[in-house]
Amino acid sequence: MTEINMKPENVFRSRNYRLIFFGALVSELGALLYSFAVSFYILQISGNNAFLQGLYLALCGVALLLFTPVGGVLGDRFSKAKIMYLCDFCKGGTIILATALMLLFPGADAHIVILFLLGILGNIISGIFNPAAGAMIPHIVQENQLQQANSYFAVKNAVEGIMGVVLAGVLYATMPIYTLFFVVGACFIASAVSETMIRCPYTPPADRLTVRTAVRDMGDGLKYLRTQKAILALLGSVVFINFFAAPISANFIPYFVRTDLANASSYLLDHMLTPELWSSVISVCSGAGSLLGAAVLSARRPAEKCGHAVAVRLCVTAAIVVSLALSYRMLADRGTGLNCFLLFFCAGSFATGILLSAVNIPISTATMRIVDKDKLSKVNSIISVGSQAMIPISSVLAGVVLQSLGSSVLLFACAAGFTVTAVMLLMNKPVREL
Repeated sequence: MTEINMKPENVFRSRNYRLIFFGALVSELGALLYSFAVSFYILQISGNNAFLQGLYLALCGVALLLFTPVGGVLGDRFSKAKIMYLCDFCKGGTIILATALMLLFPGADAHIVILFLLGILGNIISGIFNPAAGAMIPHIVQENQLQQANSYFAVKNAVEGIMGVVLAGVLYATMPIYTLFFVVGACFIASAVSETMIRCPYTPPADRLTVRTAVRDMGDGLKYLRTQKAILALLGSVVFINFFAAPISANFIPYFVRTDLANASSYLLDHMLTPELWSSVISVCSGAGSLLGAAVLSARRPAEKCGHAVAVRLCVTAAIVVSLALSYRMLADRGTGLNCFLLFFCAGSFATGILLSAVNIPISTATMRIVDKDKLSKVNSIISVGSQAMIPISSVLAGVVLQSLGSSVLLFACAAGFTVTAVMLLMNKPVREL
């Protein structure tokens, strides 16, 4: 019997895993509150300017992409735990400082400038943080615990998706934006305090970090990744899947809430839910689906090969996206069935949540199992950059499309691109070997 098929000991017996888990729970809750608030606040103070919102998302995405390779090099050369807590201290401190500046300069234009600068700086920090955090788990759990560890993180993300977005919607509707941002900053600082107690083995590299060694390390990561053909093929597909999927959550949902719902004479449960809270309901449905999918996978042994199953699940997800575009056009865009569209959107989000858990967890587990631990931060940074590379472009384009052509055109374009990419992935032979 191989190690991967042995019944694993529960990962929560590990003190380090508990610290990482609960630290991530707090900081990611803060990040969720912040991203929810910023998306609506920029639209609110700019008069529903979808292009400005798209530009904000694009600039933040570019900052993340540029600094993620730097984070990959640092993550394999320095203590991952130290990188994590220093980054969270910095992020919490910058959010609190930016909020104080917003109080000093209360004009809408000043707030937009401050939020843009804060978003760029925050994503620079995230670019350094993410590769180290993503490579930490294989260093503190056994190989046969990887799927369980990743599944529990997916459960955590799903619970945050359920509870966090409801909390975000309620807080955004009832709390001054400054108070909400101070709460977010406190969340990151609390997470950093937790991360200072992580104890993970660390061996300093023999050579010093210079610009030359940093470039060489990045090159080594690319060379290593080229030997992993299945992961490389999957990465190529994910680039385009994210390009077409990201605008639905980042651009369409806030715009739909601020236009279709906010301008409707009535909508489902309008006596109980503000338009912004309907955004939370949609996210809750997605989170509930992710929770169910992650809970099932946490109790299962990892499959030897997951590539073909992942491709099939993405094709099913593409079918849901196509149905979403059709239902919006027929029900919401024509103004005859907004309530029916809301129900359909919630059901589709629940199903998509299940499918994405069944996609992301096996891929993360397979990557952690296949890639050498001393190269995992660099490889994670390359995968992250590759998978997110075109999202800034898609954010700007989506903002332009929404502003000039409307939501129906955006949804149909996203559905068509997602479907073509998912079908091509299904036909890819190396992916079936993953």
